[in-house]
Amino acid sequence: MTASASPADWTLDDAVAALEEDIVFGRLHPRQRLTEDELMARFGLKRHAVRQALGRLELMGAIERRPNVGAEVRAFSTTEVMELYALRELLEARAASLIPLPVAPARLEPLIAIQREHDAAVAAGDARHVFRCNHQFHRELFALTDNPILQQAIEEYARRTHPIRFGTLAAAGYRERARQEHWSMIEALRAGDREALVALCGQHIIPSRDAYLAAERLRSGRAA
Repeated sequence: MTASASPADWTLDDAVAALEEDIVFGRLHPRQRLTEDELMARFGLKRHAVRQALGRLELMGAIERRPNVGAEVRAFSTTEVMELYALRELLEARAASLIPLPVAPARLEPLIAIQREHDAAVAAGDARHVFRCNHQFHRELFALTDNPILQQAIEEYARRTHPIRFGTLAAAGYRERARQEHWSMIEALRAGDREALVALCGQHIIPSRDAYLAAERLRSGRAA
Protein backbone atom coordinates (compact mmCIF):
# COMPACT_ATOMS: atom_id res chain seq x y z
CA MET A 1 0.00 0.00 0.00
CA THR A 2 1.39 3.41 -0.96
CA ALA A 3 1.23 6.59 1.11
CA SER A 4 -0.96 8.16 -1.62
CA ALA A 5 -3.71 5.56 -1.28
CA SER A 6 -7.14 6.91 -0.37
CA PRO A 7 -8.63 5.94 3.02
CA ALA A 8 -11.14 3.66 1.30
CA ASP A 9 -8.25 1.49 0.05
CA TRP A 10 -6.66 0.73 3.44
CA THR A 11 -7.14 -2.63 5.13
CA LEU A 12 -6.35 -3.51 8.73
CA ASP A 13 -3.15 -5.26 7.61
CA ASP A 14 -2.12 -2.23 5.55
CA ALA A 15 -2.63 0.08 8.52
CA VAL A 16 -0.56 -2.12 10.84
CA ALA A 17 2.26 -2.33 8.26
CA ALA A 18 2.18 1.44 7.65
CA LEU A 19 2.34 2.26 11.35
CA GLU A 20 5.10 -0.28 11.90
CA GLU A 21 7.11 1.36 9.13
CA ASP A 22 6.42 4.84 10.53
CA ILE A 23 7.92 3.69 13.82
CA VAL A 24 10.83 1.83 12.23
CA PHE A 25 11.80 4.85 10.11
CA GLY A 26 11.38 7.40 12.88
CA ARG A 27 8.38 9.17 11.39
CA LEU A 28 6.70 8.36 14.69
CA HIS A 29 9.01 8.99 17.63
CA PRO A 30 9.36 7.24 21.01
CA ARG A 31 6.59 8.41 23.40
CA GLN A 32 4.57 9.97 20.55
CA ARG A 33 0.83 9.49 21.09
CA LEU A 34 -1.41 7.67 18.62
CA THR A 35 -5.03 8.77 18.86
CA GLU A 36 -7.86 6.62 17.59
CA ASP A 37 -9.61 9.54 15.88
CA GLU A 38 -6.49 10.51 13.91
CA LEU A 39 -5.91 6.92 12.82
CA MET A 40 -9.56 6.52 11.80
CA ALA A 41 -9.24 9.60 9.60
CA ARG A 42 -5.92 8.55 8.13
CA PHE A 43 -6.86 4.98 7.23
CA GLY A 44 -10.63 5.25 6.81
CA LEU A 45 -11.14 2.45 9.33
CA LYS A 46 -13.85 2.01 11.97
CA ARG A 47 -12.91 2.48 15.62
CA HIS A 48 -12.98 -1.25 16.35
CA ALA A 49 -10.51 -1.87 13.47
CA VAL A 50 -8.19 0.88 14.69
CA ARG A 51 -8.26 -0.71 18.15
CA GLN A 52 -7.39 -4.05 16.57
CA ALA A 53 -4.45 -2.43 14.77
CA LEU A 54 -3.21 -0.88 18.00
CA GLY A 55 -3.59 -4.24 19.74
CA ARG A 56 -1.43 -5.92 17.11
CA LEU A 57 1.23 -3.21 17.38
CA GLU A 58 1.19 -3.63 21.15
CA LEU A 59 1.75 -7.38 20.78
CA MET A 60 4.71 -6.61 18.50
CA GLY A 61 6.15 -4.43 21.25
CA ALA A 62 5.99 -1.33 19.01
CA ILE A 63 3.55 0.68 21.15
CA GLU A 64 2.24 0.81 24.70
CA ARG A 65 -1.34 1.42 25.80
CA ARG A 66 -1.77 2.89 29.27
CA PRO A 67 -4.85 3.95 31.26
CA ASN A 68 -5.59 7.69 31.03
CA VAL A 69 -2.78 8.10 28.50
CA GLY A 70 -3.79 5.97 25.53
CA ALA A 71 -1.45 4.54 22.93
CA GLU A 72 2.06 5.83 22.40
CA VAL A 73 5.15 4.66 20.57
CA ARG A 74 7.23 2.44 22.82
CA ALA A 75 10.30 4.04 24.37
CA PHE A 76 13.03 1.81 25.76
CA SER A 77 15.32 2.47 28.68
CA THR A 78 19.04 1.91 28.25
CA THR A 79 18.77 -1.27 30.32
CA GLU A 80 15.91 -2.61 28.18
CA VAL A 81 17.82 -1.93 24.97
CA MET A 82 20.97 -3.61 26.26
CA GLU A 83 19.05 -6.65 27.52
CA LEU A 84 17.03 -7.06 24.33
CA TYR A 85 20.12 -6.91 22.17
CA ALA A 86 22.05 -9.23 24.45
CA LEU A 87 19.26 -11.77 24.04
CA ARG A 88 19.18 -11.28 20.25
CA GLU A 89 22.93 -11.72 20.05
CA LEU A 90 22.70 -14.92 22.11
CA LEU A 91 19.90 -16.39 19.97
CA GLU A 92 21.42 -15.44 16.63
CA ALA A 93 24.92 -16.57 17.52
CA ARG A 94 23.44 -19.87 18.70
CA ALA A 95 21.60 -20.24 15.41
CA ALA A 96 24.78 -19.51 13.46
CA SER A 97 26.53 -22.25 15.43
CA LEU A 98 23.85 -24.79 14.48
CA ILE A 99 23.60 -24.26 10.72
CA PRO A 100 25.13 -27.30 8.97
CA LEU A 101 28.18 -26.08 7.06
CA PRO A 102 29.07 -25.69 4.29
CA VAL A 103 25.62 -24.92 2.94
CA ALA A 104 24.82 -26.60 -0.36
CA PRO A 105 24.40 -24.27 -3.38
CA ALA A 106 20.76 -25.27 -3.81
CA ARG A 107 19.93 -24.13 -0.28
CA LEU A 108 21.91 -20.92 -0.68
CA GLU A 109 20.09 -19.84 -3.84
CA PRO A 110 16.94 -18.47 -2.11
CA LEU A 111 19.11 -16.44 0.27
CA ILE A 112 21.20 -15.09 -2.61
CA ALA A 113 18.05 -14.16 -4.56
CA ILE A 114 16.72 -12.18 -1.60
CA GLN A 115 20.06 -10.47 -1.15
CA ARG A 116 20.13 -9.40 -4.78
CA GLU A 117 16.74 -7.79 -4.24
CA HIS A 118 18.11 -6.16 -1.08
CA ASP A 119 21.09 -4.84 -3.12
CA ALA A 120 18.72 -3.23 -5.62
CA ALA A 121 16.67 -1.62 -2.86
CA VAL A 122 19.81 -0.19 -1.22
CA ALA A 123 21.07 1.13 -4.57
CA ALA A 124 17.69 2.75 -5.23
CA GLY A 125 17.56 4.32 -1.76
CA ASP A 126 14.23 2.57 -1.17
CA ALA A 127 14.36 2.31 2.64
CA ARG A 128 10.91 0.72 2.86
CA HIS A 129 11.90 -2.13 0.54
CA VAL A 130 15.28 -2.43 2.27
CA PHE A 131 13.43 -3.02 5.55
CA ARG A 132 11.24 -5.76 4.08
CA CYS A 133 14.11 -7.45 2.21
CA ASN A 134 16.27 -7.36 5.31
CA HIS A 135 13.53 -9.12 7.26
CA GLN A 136 13.22 -11.78 4.54
CA PHE A 137 17.00 -12.27 4.42
CA HIS A 138 17.27 -13.04 8.11
CA ARG A 139 14.23 -15.28 8.04
CA GLU A 140 15.80 -17.31 5.21
CA LEU A 141 19.21 -17.29 6.90
CA PHE A 142 17.98 -18.73 10.18
CA ALA A 143 15.70 -21.19 8.39
CA LEU A 144 18.98 -22.96 7.54
CA THR A 145 19.06 -24.18 11.16
CA ASP A 146 16.01 -26.37 10.44
CA ASN A 147 14.95 -25.46 13.99
CA PRO A 148 11.52 -23.78 13.82
CA ILE A 149 11.39 -23.05 17.56
CA LEU A 150 14.68 -21.16 17.45
CA GLN A 151 13.60 -19.40 14.25
CA GLN A 152 10.39 -18.26 15.94
CA ALA A 153 12.27 -16.92 18.97
CA ILE A 154 14.73 -15.01 16.76
CA GLU A 155 11.92 -13.48 14.71
CA GLU A 156 9.95 -12.52 17.82
CA TYR A 157 12.82 -10.64 19.44
CA ALA A 158 13.92 -9.07 16.17
CA ARG A 159 10.40 -7.69 15.80
CA ARG A 160 10.47 -6.37 19.35
CA THR A 161 13.48 -4.26 18.45
CA HIS A 162 11.86 -2.72 15.36
CA PRO A 163 11.14 0.57 17.20
CA ILE A 164 14.83 0.73 18.12
CA ARG A 165 16.14 0.40 14.58
CA PHE A 166 15.13 3.73 13.01
CA GLY A 167 18.59 5.24 13.49
CA THR A 168 20.15 2.70 11.15
CA LEU A 169 17.41 1.99 8.62
CA ALA A 170 17.06 5.70 7.88
CA ALA A 171 20.80 6.12 7.20
CA ALA A 172 22.26 5.17 3.82
CA GLY A 173 25.66 4.34 5.32
CA TYR A 174 24.21 1.81 7.72
CA ARG A 175 22.12 0.23 4.97
CA GLU A 176 25.24 -0.22 2.85
CA ARG A 177 27.13 -1.74 5.77
CA ALA A 178 24.32 -4.23 6.35
CA ARG A 179 24.29 -5.11 2.64
CA GLN A 180 28.00 -5.91 2.67
CA GLU A 181 27.68 -7.95 5.86
CA HIS A 182 24.90 -10.01 4.29
CA TRP A 183 27.24 -11.00 1.45
CA SER A 184 29.97 -11.83 3.98
CA MET A 185 27.48 -14.14 5.74
CA ILE A 186 26.66 -15.83 2.45
CA GLU A 187 30.36 -16.36 1.76
CA ALA A 188 30.88 -17.82 5.26
CA LEU A 189 27.95 -20.20 4.67
CA ARG A 190 29.40 -21.25 1.32
CA ALA A 191 32.95 -21.69 2.67
CA GLY A 192 31.91 -23.40 5.89
CA ASP A 193 33.57 -20.71 8.02
CA ARG A 194 31.74 -21.12 11.33
CA GLU A 195 33.86 -18.63 13.26
CA ALA A 196 33.26 -15.85 10.72
CA LEU A 197 29.53 -16.60 10.52
CA VAL A 198 29.03 -16.46 14.29
CA ALA A 199 31.04 -13.24 14.56
CA LEU A 200 29.12 -11.61 11.70
CA CYS A 201 25.74 -12.50 13.17
CA GLY A 202 26.79 -11.02 16.49
CA GLN A 203 28.20 -7.75 15.19
CA HIS A 204 25.49 -7.22 12.58
CA ILE A 205 22.85 -6.04 15.06
CA ILE A 206 25.02 -3.75 17.21
CA PRO A 207 24.83 -0.52 15.10
CA SER A 208 21.05 -0.23 15.54
CA ARG A 209 21.40 -0.64 19.32
CA ASP A 210 24.09 2.02 19.55
CA ALA A 211 22.29 4.46 17.23
CA TYR A 212 19.10 4.27 19.34
CA LEU A 213 21.01 4.85 22.57
CA ALA A 214 22.83 7.81 21.03
CA ALA A 215 19.53 9.31 19.81
CA GLU A 216 17.96 8.87 23.26
CA ARG A 217 20.93 10.59 24.92
CA LEU A 218 20.55 13.48 22.49
CA ARG A 219 16.80 13.65 23.06
CA SER A 220 17.25 13.59 26.85
CA GLY A 221 19.84 16.34 26.62
CA ARG A 222 17.48 18.54 24.62
CA ALA A 223 14.67 17.88 27.08
CA ALA A 224 16.93 18.83 29.99
